[in-house]
Amino acid sequence: MLDLFIGNKNYSSWSLRPWVLMRELNIPFRENLVPFGGAQNPDAFRDFSPTGKVPCLVDGSVTVWDSLAITEYVGERHTGVWPAEARARAWARSASAEMHSGYFGLRNTCTMNCGLRIALKSIDAPLQRDLARLEELWAEGLDRFGGPFLTGQSFCAADAFFAPVAFRIQTYDPPIGSGARRYAAHLLALTSMKDWYAAALQETWREEEHEAEARAVGEWREDLRAR
Repeated sequence: MLDLFIGNKNYSSWSLRPWVLMRELNIPFRENLVPFGGAQNPDAFRDFSPTGKVPCLVDGSVTVWDSLAITEYVGERHTGVWPAEARARAWARSASAEMHSGYFGLRNTCTMNCGLRIALKSIDAPLQRDLARLEELWAEGLDRFGGPFLTGQSFCAADAFFAPVAFRIQTYDPPIGSGARRYAAHLLALTSMKDWYAAALQETWREEEHEAEARAVGEWREDLRAR
C-alpha cells in the first residue's frame, strides 16, 4: 500500500496534486496528514521527507518526493495517469511541467487558502500574464482534445496539476473568461475535490505565514473555516 504524506488541506496545493490524481484514478493509498510545523516545529516533515517538504510518497523501501516525481512514479505502475495517445500524452506532460515550474505571479499573489473568499486589491502585471497564459493553455487543451478534461474525456495528471488553481479561482475570483471558469467549476465538482474541500474547511489549525500572505493581497469577504 502506498503511503502519501501531505500537509494541511486548506493550504497545501502541492499535496493536492498526487492526492486528487490517485483518488480520481482509484489508486489505493493511505493518507498521512502532517500539519505544517511553523515556528513550533519547522522540521515536522523531515521524519519522512528528505527535503522536509510535502508531498512525499513512501512505497515500502522506496521514498519519492516532489509532486511531479510522485506522478511519474505512480504513472509507471498504473494506467490513466498520462493519456494513452502519444500526442495527448506529450501535451499533458508539457502542461504539467509548465505548471510545476511556472506561474509565480499566480502563486505569489494567490496563495492557496480554500476556506477564504478574498477580493484582490489589484491585478499586477505578473498575475495578469499568468491568468492570460492559463486561459490560453486551458482553451488549447479543451479545444484540441474535446474536453471536458484537458486531454479529453478522462481525468489525467494534467488536470491534477491544475486542480489547486481551481481552488484559487474559487477563493480570489480573478478576472478570467467564461471558458476557464467552466473548466475550474468542472474540477471543483469532482467528488474528490469536494472531499478535499470539506476536510479543508474543518481544519482549525492555522499557520501564520499562510494567513499573512492571504491578508496582504486583499479584503477577506468570508472565512468559511471551522473555528
